[in-house]
Amino acid sequence: MEFLQVYKENRIATIQLNRPPANALSTQLIRELSKVFDDLEHDGEAKVIVLKGEGRFFSAGADIKEFTTIQNEADFAELGAFGQQLFDRMENYPKLIIAAIHGAALGGGLELAMACHIRLVSKEAKLGLPELQLGLIPGFAGTQRLPKYVGAAKAAEMLVTSEPITGEEAVSWGLATAAYPDEDLFEKAYSLAGKAAAKSSLSIRYTLELLQYAAKGQYGEGAKKESQYFGKVFVSEDGQEGIQAFIEKRKPNFKN
Repeated sequence: MEFLQVYKENRIATIQLNRPPANALSTQLIRELSKVFDDLEHDGEAKVIVLKGEGRFFSAGADIKEFTTIQNEADFAELGAFGQQLFDRMENYPKLIIAAIHGAALGGGLELAMACHIRLVSKEAKLGLPELQLGLIPGFAGTQRLPKYVGAAKAAEMLVTSEPITGEEAVSWGLATAAYPDEDLFEKAYSLAGKAAAKSSLSIRYTLELLQYAAKGQYGEGAKKESQYFGKVFVSEDGQEGIQAFIEKRKPNFKN
């Protein structure tokens, strides 16, 4: 991998963007991300994924210089579709993805972060979609995901002004779940990842899938699927272990 570093420890996989100076999302970086998610999906050593950036930023956006090499409308549309396909896959990924955002998550960087299941931020981080400042619009479904978190009016304000919000503001608007001082961010991210990694992989996978029904407003279908999965986890090896551990007043030893 040219622009990513991947390492695993304690059932947690770390994907670190490493494309200085701003971890801009080039086509090659997006292709590498796609390959890494291919590899990790069936990797038994990785139950949870932490996504973060090397250097000063999480990711300050798409690679604008690369845009100058794209020749026509169809090529731009193809680039957008490729990024959307990856981010849709991340949103529906069977393993928990936690974005640890420091410095800035702007443009494509924020679109990448919004595709993760959970976003933790540093208090002074800058989050925004400034594409309109360049006479452009977001291309990786930013106009669709941002309103889900901050509401249509706030999303419109952020887009038309191109002004970012801070990490603390992101929490208040629902775009992130918690904000920490810079020096504590990664420790908190791995603490959360560790708690998730202690759970059954099957339970996590079913939970993440069921949450997508709720996100899409499909209550009836989601509730029906939940009852089906409730039966499956109950008779699973991990489900039986969890029940027995509760009765015996000990921590469960999940196999998966």
